[in-house]
Amino acid sequence: MPAVQPAGARPVRLVVRDDVLERSRLTVLLRALLALPLVVWTTLRALAALSVAIGCWLLLLIERQAPRSLHDFVASYVRYATQVSAYCLLAANPYPWFRCQDAYPIDLEIPPPDRQGRWGVVFRLPLALPAILLSLALGGGLVVGGVDTWSASQDDPAAPLAATAATSAGAAAVAAFLSWFAILVRGRAPRGLRDLVLFAVAYAAQTSAYLLLLTPRYPSSDPALAEPYSHLAKHPVRVVLADDLERPRLTVLFRPLLALPHLVWLTLWSLAAGLAATGAWVSALAAGRVPTLLHRFLAAYVRYAAHVTAFLLVVGRRFPGFTGSAGSYEVEIEIEPPMRQSRWKTLLRLLLALPAFLLAGALGGVLLVVGALGFPYALVARRMPEGLRNLGAACVRYSAQTSAFALLLTDRY
Repeated sequence: MPAVQPAGARPVRLVVRDDVLERSRLTVLLRALLALPLVVWTTLRALAALSVAIGCWLLLLIERQAPRSLHDFVASYVRYATQVSAYCLLAANPYPWFRCQDAYPIDLEIPPPDRQGRWGVVFRLPLALPAILLSLALGGGLVVGGVDTWSASQDDPAAPLAATAATSAGAAAVAAFLSWFAILVRGRAPRGLRDLVLFAVAYAAQTSAYLLLLTPRYPSSDPALAEPYSHLAKHPVRVVLADDLERPRLTVLFRPLLALPHLVWLTLWSLAAGLAATGAWVSALAAGRVPTLLHRFLAAYVRYAAHVTAFLLVVGRRFPGFTGSAGSYEVEIEIEPPMRQSRWKTLLRLLLALPAFLLAGALGGVLLVVGALGFPYALVARRMPEGLRNLGAACVRYSAQTSAFALLLTDRY
């Protein structure tokens, strides 16, 4: 029989009770207007929860454990804010109303109060700052701050998510912005975008629970935590990790300088890749497929760009080579051989790629935060946190998939 974990050792876990992706077009069209009273009410609840959390902070310093009643009050706010965030970001369809609902499709499991170390309680705010920064980059919504940029979009009901995407620049906000258009056309949320929003909402909930002293467990950014509710479809462009997480301090300290020749070479290669992509586009229109020679050249370029990005932002350990050879790096991009492609997709490739580039840009912001947080950690601990490394690798993977689609290596979106 496995040992029972202490309450504080168990994570704050997102629960998805209803995996239905269908959405009401009318409520999605008016989602910003419908969400406004929820945002106001959540903000008021946030102020109350913050006041109670301050009282819990004092009690934890004295007794190392918060009373169950105070813990449950703050936990109820975090659960409710998670439900509102999921609704606002189109990851849930039912209206959450004005109280925490036990049967809502998106919910949290929060462990009961447990004893916490006094030093961790004293320095909780500075300790939580890296998690808050990453949560803002992911754009998880209402949970951390108690407010959201949704109110800024009220002047334009026809595009209720545009202001959120523009002001927060969070990956979840961009995913919700793209989902809004897809739902109005198809009546359902794209699975990948919904899963990304839920991952960001779950991380924001972990961060809030840690910051508000509900748990001593630090938030985890490992995408593996999304496995119970997410589904990663097989794709012709994949990432393969063969990394032991160790990072020598010297190579971390001088990493920007070491990456400089790679950045120069990548810039020059990008010019050649643009010309090669033009030739691949003409060939794909004429013959329905990209010539093998051009495919190899562009695939090597996509791999090399991923290698350089992973090295620069501490996602990878070793100094990469300059050729983008398959299997030559520990954060490897596997690209399947050339196959027949739809001529219509080829003709409209750049237009079709715009939403993917928008999301890749938001995930690029997440990747920059991963590098900014991983750099000082690796200098001190001589290793990269596994959760940060895995999140960074996931961002590199999506960037490579977007580049591969735009450069006609595959017509798989």
